[in-house]
Amino acid sequence: MMLLADARREVVETCRRAVEDRLVIGTAGNVSVRVGDLVAVTPSGLDYGDLTPELVGVHELDGTAVEAPLKPTSELPMHLAVYNATDARAVVHTHSTAAAALSVVVDEVPAVHYYLALLGGRVLVAPYRPFGTPELATVLVEALGDRSACLLANHGAVATGDDLGQAYQRAGYLEWVCEVALKVLGAGREPRLLTEHEMSQAVRNFIGYGQSAGDGLQVGVVVDVDGGDGPTPPLRP
Repeated sequence: MMLLADARREVVETCRRAVEDRLVIGTAGNVSVRVGDLVAVTPSGLDYGDLTPELVGVHELDGTAVEAPLKPTSELPMHLAVYNATDARAVVHTHSTAAAALSVVVDEVPAVHYYLALLGGRVLVAPYRPFGTPELATVLVEALGDRSACLLANHGAVATGDDLGQAYQRAGYLEWVCEVALKVLGAGREPRLLTEHEMSQAVRNFIGYGQSAGDGLQVGVVVDVDGGDGPTPPLRP
């Protein structure tokens, strides 16, 4: 029986979805899920169209291969650093266009929208370090802090979650906010950014937010995080 079969299938599905949603291109980006003291993670340099659950590697938290037919992503140190430093159970690393572009011009994602509250209230940009290095893993964890997302300078973005679905959705929200921020910064006018108080209030408002179909929502109905006519999430839930 294949070890961590469900987690490995979920990794494959998420990678293919990331291609469809244009959060990655080619073999860029990588995805992992932690189950107990094991991590299922994408292999290195394999087209996601060719990825199957059997090719998703399983590693221990120190990187030791347990069931890995292929070489793991070069960013395995980054994934393991997150798991060893936080309570995250999933990591999604993208090279999405807006996030990569914004990471070149700011040290922190401007507070252009309260969706940042879904990521912990602030999204910092980790300084550039070569990909696949322990140094990149270190600055990533520092930038992440107690939040669930950060940007990597001249590189891309990282989002974490309690499961892969949550981490992926956060990656989508992050990309959307980065796109808005780029448009705001290019507008040629002084932006009105949310204050620290306003952002803190938004973070508090999101505590415990969300329902499932089992809670009485009609299946198939899109619910805005505003509870009204505001913008809808950038990706399907």
